[in-house]
Amino acid sequence: MRLYAYLGPLILAPASFYLWRGDPVAWLVPILWAYIVPGIGTNVLKVWEFDTRLRLGRFRPHHGFVFGSATSMIAWLVHVWVHTPVMSALAMALVLGIINFAYDVKALRSGILRIYNQPWAEGRSEVEVALDYAPWFFGGFGAIYGYAIAAHTGFVITLVAAVLIPAAGYVLQSMWRHGHWGTRPVMKKCQSA
Repeated sequence: MRLYAYLGPLILAPASFYLWRGDPVAWLVPILWAYIVPGIGTNVLKVWEFDTRLRLGRFRPHHGFVFGSATSMIAWLVHVWVHTPVMSALAMALVLGIINFAYDVKALRSGILRIYNQPWAEGRSEVEVALDYAPWFFGGFGAIYGYAIAAHTGFVITLVAAVLIPAAGYVLQSMWRHGHWGTRPVMKKCQSA
């Protein structure tokens, strides 16, 4: 995983740019999204943290290209088979949701990623920690991104929707499930002897 974080973007970013012919929605939106959302989550809200050699605060500076280039390549492969906006939204939500959920579980287990959410504070498994946010952020992003590619939605509209809608869904779910917005780190309670 540590090696992929550097080699993957070097190969996938130019390859996906070429395949999408530089389409800013298909190629640039996932890169920017992966800088904006995790950047806020790590360095502003402090609910996420990367434990890597290169960091800007709690965030790895190449993260947008790690996530974005792989996402763009996956989207190209999905888009070869799925072309209608609704089916593209469903396919991308499912594919990106599953792949990124699995990636984050692996990253949590390896110590590359730390998430300070309610399941973490309760000592739950990495799977439960990731299930608290991954469907909203990755599945939600995938749905908006997939729809936008197939419907040829504008760049700014797509980026704003992809940043705001999954985050809104997550905070509402967090309030419903945990009684707080999920926008601050939740600390583990001290256990008495």
